[in-house]
Amino acid sequence: MLVELLRGLKTTFKMMLDKPVTIQYPEEKRPVRPRYRGRHELKRYDNGLEKCIGCALCAAACPANAIFVEAGENTDEERYSPGDRYASTYEINLLRCIYCGFCEDACPTEAIVLGHEYDINYGDRFEAIFTKEQLLVPPPAEGKATPQKTEAGVYTRSVPEMKDPTD
Repeated sequence: MLVELLRGLKTTFKMMLDKPVTIQYPEEKRPVRPRYRGRHELKRYDNGLEKCIGCALCAAACPANAIFVEAGENTDEERYSPGDRYASTYEINLLRCIYCGFCEDACPTEAIVLGHEYDINYGDRFEAIFTKEQLLVPPPAEGKATPQKTEAGVYTRSVPEMKDPTD
């Protein structure tokens, strides 16, 4: 009986000298793996226009039916994205989302991306529905916010010309 007690105390004293493995969570966040799928983000081009063209392929690819997209028409006076259409309504219900990444794979313009943010919280079911305003990243420093006024005929393609990889 005394031997078991001394063996336990030996383990306790040995562990007291080791460095703690805990982190102070709210102030210090643990880095995630490169392939981690976290909170969704809607990306923009360098000029500030939104990449989402409202095609709703992400909603069609979603196995949990968590995405709702409604398209609107672009005009030269009020342009949100290149091409004819933009996503006037974009909503993701995070209670339904299974973070599979199918929406990311289906998007032709690489507009929707699963980021690395894992600190997602909400108080009720309605706060779990993220709208376009919550998902859209801020415009870059050299870009302007949307809607933008553009010259007629500048944007004729909704998907930009893609370059072949050089590697």
